[in-house]
Amino acid sequence: MKNLFQNTYVSILIFALIIFLMHWGLDAVFSIITYYSISSIYLFHVLSALAVAGIIQLVYANSKDHAGFAFMGTSLLKMLAAILFLLPGFLSDDKPSFANILNFFVPYFLFLIFEAVQVIKFINPKEESQE
Repeated sequence: MKNLFQNTYVSILIFALIIFLMHWGLDAVFSIITYYSISSIYLFHVLSALAVAGIIQLVYANSKDHAGFAFMGTSLLKMLAAILFLLPGFLSDDKPSFANILNFFVPYFLFLIFEAVQVIKFINPKEESQE
């Protein structure tokens, strides 16, 4: 069971589920009218986080020295994808409010921090002590 939670993909899905349920609960309590649906926001974040994890693992398997650079590159691509995700709202006549922008960027930064922690754990694994 411990190995299951150490799997990066499972960790991403569990993290996403927890954050999604908290976000959904806050949205239900405060009744914020959202320009972007919460499910589409989390679908974007989960798919991009899984893609980042997959690319990092692929690069790490082929060249351990370049995994950090791969993380920076995939983070840049994720930022560009976020702009493309938000662009239709900014180009429309009915602009999303600040609360709607926060609906996207708070989970974005939470996922970014989570990905960074996962990559650091992956690149610098702890050596288990022999007792």
